[in-house]
Amino acid sequence: MSATSDRYARQTRVPGVGEAGQRRLAEARVLLVGAGGLGSPAGQYLAAAGIGTIGIVDDDRVELSNLHRQVLHRTEDVGRPKVESAADALRALNPEVTIVTHDLRLTAATVMDVVAGYDAVVDGADSFATRYVVSDACTLLDIPHVWAAVLTDGGQMSVFHASRGPVYRDLLPVMPPAGAVPNCAVAGVLGTVPGVLGTAMAGEVLKLVLGIGEPAVGRVLVYDMLTAEWETVPLMCSPHVARPQTAADVGRGVPSQVTVAQVAEAVSAPRVSRASDGRRDRRGTGERSEGPASAPVPRTTDPSLAEDVRTGALIVDVRTPAEAAAGMIPGARLLPLDRIESAPEAAAGQLRAWADAWAEEGAALTGPADVYVHCRAGARSARALELLAPLLEHEAVVGDRAVGSGRPGDAADGAPVGDHAPVDDHGGPQLRLHDVVGGYEAWSRTFPDQHVVHGEFTEGPEAASGTA
Repeated sequence: MSATSDRYARQTRVPGVGEAGQRRLAEARVLLVGAGGLGSPAGQYLAAAGIGTIGIVDDDRVELSNLHRQVLHRTEDVGRPKVESAADALRALNPEVTIVTHDLRLTAATVMDVVAGYDAVVDGADSFATRYVVSDACTLLDIPHVWAAVLTDGGQMSVFHASRGPVYRDLLPVMPPAGAVPNCAVAGVLGTVPGVLGTAMAGEVLKLVLGIGEPAVGRVLVYDMLTAEWETVPLMCSPHVARPQTAADVGRGVPSQVTVAQVAEAVSAPRVSRASDGRRDRRGTGERSEGPASAPVPRTTDPSLAEDVRTGALIVDVRTPAEAAAGMIPGARLLPLDRIESAPEAAAGQLRAWADAWAEEGAALTGPADVYVHCRAGARSARALELLAPLLEHEAVVGDRAVGSGRPGDAADGAPVGDHAPVDDHGGPQLRLHDVVGGYEAWSRTFPDQHVVHGEFTEGPEAASGTA
């Protein structure tokens, strides 16, 4: 990449850039978390500016409802993995830029390997859980974390940098309860709003790489499209916020999230291609490497599959019976959220009973029993985990974190589960709770021929009462 190329001629004339600044841009490595409404404009302007290496991490596919704001993608890209569509668009915009794709969801288990080696992270994630693990990784690695969030007709943006000022946990020390903040699918968003915020995020990255101007460290910029105004809110480091000190601290207090592909793998269900190559690197970072495509699986709605899957893991569906009657993940047990909310203790007892029965049927358990909780798209399952995890007390493990009573020194303080895992008070297997990202909608997209219909699901008096 030449710093004297005509491609960058207007840019290098700006004071503080020049050929030396353009070389710094060419040497920079920037990670886009999300190829959606914020990642699209940020990625376009960073590629156009000549950032040498741009990483893209996203595990989602392009949908028609994305296109009014996620401008990297085109109508013909619907159904494609977003990382592939975004990579093609950025390479077409500037073939001098190296694009690295990570087709996965960032979790406490994957984030450190993905983020390491980048000079800045542009966080356009659409979930609180992802934002927390990204912030924790950036804090440990001391990488600038350029964050923004949008909803309806406005948004917020800041730059978090552990060695220079506040981090995301200073802004939100505690993750908001499930459903407390609606997402764009529920509340909506005007497409120009993430366009403005994503472009501003790219501007922050250019300032950081070039060493010019004043990055928005210690400030939250609040944008209101209806008034065309920006408000600046000071943000300070909080003495009450514990920053991660080791990799084991990443994602502390964040519920475990898994993809439907991980659920399918855990229960040994038939796998399908991701409609591309399904390529992965050996480190588990999702970087693309060459490999053959997987063959699609045949259609299966036989209830015997549901019985077989049931021996692999516990899948709990918290949707309504009417939703479940239209289709369920094979092997799932129905425990509607309204029953969990009305009788949470009984619902926790139902989980214990299912896990006990599963163990008695001969399931080989070398650790906690994995319980995968899902709804239609994600909000209700997160609420179910909030209600169930505290009631299971020493029995439950949320992801790789134990859930205890909250007393100092208890497992609730984030002690990793291992040789000193909390004692199983009820005599059965421990329960490790996971929130299935995207819920049944994601399963239907990924495994369109793998479902149980016409009432072929587990529901009965025990599900309604919450007793064995």
